[in-house]
Amino acid sequence: MNELIRAVLENPQALITLGVLLLAIVLFVSGFLAPELTGLLSVSLLMATGVLSPQKALSGFGSPALITLMGLFAVSAALFKSGALDRLRELIASESIRTPRRLIAFLGFVVAPISGIVPNTPVVASLLPVIEAWCLKRNLSPSRVLLPLSFATVLGGTLTLLGSSVNLLVSDISQQLGYGSLELFSFTAIGVPIWLLGTFYLLFAPQRLLPDRGRDKSEFVGSPGQTGYFTEVTIPIDSELVGKSLHNSRLQRRFDVDVLELQRGKERFLPPLADRLIEPGDCLLLRVTRTDLLRLQQEHTVQLAKHSYRKDGDSGQQSDSFAGEGQKTVEVLLPAGSTLAGASLRELRFRQRHNATVLALRRGQQTVQERLGQAILREGDVLLLQAPVDSIRGLQASNDLLVLDQFENDLPTVSRKPIAIAIALAMILLPTLTSLPLVASVLLAVIAMVMGGCLRPAEVQRSIRLDVILLLGSLSSFSVAMQTTGLADAFARSLEYWLVGFPSYIALLVVFFLTTIFTQFLSNAASVALLAPVAVQLAPGMNLPPMALLMTVLFGASQSFLTPMGYQTNLMVFAPGRYRFLDVTRYGAGLTAMMTLIVPLLILWQYGGT
Repeated sequence: MNELIRAVLENPQALITLGVLLLAIVLFVSGFLAPELTGLLSVSLLMATGVLSPQKALSGFGSPALITLMGLFAVSAALFKSGALDRLRELIASESIRTPRRLIAFLGFVVAPISGIVPNTPVVASLLPVIEAWCLKRNLSPSRVLLPLSFATVLGGTLTLLGSSVNLLVSDISQQLGYGSLELFSFTAIGVPIWLLGTFYLLFAPQRLLPDRGRDKSEFVGSPGQTGYFTEVTIPIDSELVGKSLHNSRLQRRFDVDVLELQRGKERFLPPLADRLIEPGDCLLLRVTRTDLLRLQQEHTVQLAKHSYRKDGDSGQQSDSFAGEGQKTVEVLLPAGSTLAGASLRELRFRQRHNATVLALRRGQQTVQERLGQAILREGDVLLLQAPVDSIRGLQASNDLLVLDQFENDLPTVSRKPIAIAIALAMILLPTLTSLPLVASVLLAVIAMVMGGCLRPAEVQRSIRLDVILLLGSLSSFSVAMQTTGLADAFARSLEYWLVGFPSYIALLVVFFLTTIFTQFLSNAASVALLAPVAVQLAPGMNLPPMALLMTVLFGASQSFLTPMGYQTNLMVFAPGRYRFLDVTRYGAGLTAMMTLIVPLLILWQYGGT
């Protein structure tokens, strides 16, 4: 420790770096600034004080790892948009998964490996409403299964280099330190046992560790107040839903849909509707997310009831005259003072008046039980419209409707699903079977997705998580500064002083545990940036290659099971599961202890040592 103090006091740049480091830790823990802003502030201070030149400080923004991650965001967006992972959602809602233990097994053995290829954050975002609907259907608390969802995707994220942004950051730091970048399957031999052991823990951990926090439907992610539109659809005679019950149909297994009413001729049926068989011509009143509504429209499983609010005297010719090319989908709001408020779509002759078709209606947190054409419009209502471009321009000039956004690019590309899957597989296989660099394979996959019609050029830009890119690009400057100023050496010598005489296993266990604790309160990316350059300095004294220490830090930062802040997916399920802080700690403590004991053994097995 004295050596560390002396190194800091004798080198002003080391003192400045330590000050910036402590400031960053305080900001990360307090949350006063967003993590990416904390990263940008840190790199700015390191440049402003002369610790790093702009070229060195900003080198992380042009690293192959960061470019790979940007491309991976786009590839993931194309996979989700094409419906490549829809089968997962349908399997979860099927009758074969009836108990929490079966669902957890599915999450561990099926969803987790997918998280080794597709970043786990969008996987959790896609499955959250499906699992909540599964819980609602079986009268179970979401708290019984949502933490296993998060933990399973975290376990799967260490199967390949593509599974997590932290993996790519470690690859970047490894290259900066002169040890070369990581390959696609560099740590798969360690990741597979960790995944399997972790999955068995999720399966056999006592159920009492997962509390029952209630089953309040109003708090579900898929509740109408948060994502729901209300619309009418009719069942065409050739629909795959004909002859099936709602309970067994893919309408509710694959999509986040609530059927609020079924109308058959003059008969009106209200919930429960699960066992009622669907017949051609049935009219359903749905609560549905915007994305799923556009998917249902494209797949022709149902037909949007576009004529439901036409007055009896209308011929309908005008309605169909623009149902073709040139259609755009927009969201419009009825602002305060709109003259449309207080009347129904039928009374307003909305289609004829605005040359636009109302697809759906959203009204705050209220449920709209009326048929779409009969619902009385109110100020604050949001309508989803389809109309020609000229009609949309006319709406933009109207004081009665405010165009909020244009969604024509949100239309899914389900017909391109085989192409998207083939491109993703090629992206993985090419670097494995040839000398093609991973970054080149990912960028080629992005171009192929666009050329294959799986993704539009504008969507490539929209798919990139700028907050993640800014955070990772800026944090890599810490590892450079710690190496340049000698702080990494000083920290390593101080830590080595305390670990002298201990076996390599104990030393790796300490490094793993320290990284894990850091990660619970900082971001995992920040933990890697701070500890990786320190850990590799311990390698000579432990008779291990530096890569063994890098892997210890990587897995320590990735196994985040103790706090909600430990990993982004933990935060994503925290509110929907109505968890309390210690719920995560209670359920994750055993898994953390198991990983702390096992990961060092696996690393020694992979890299040798005593």
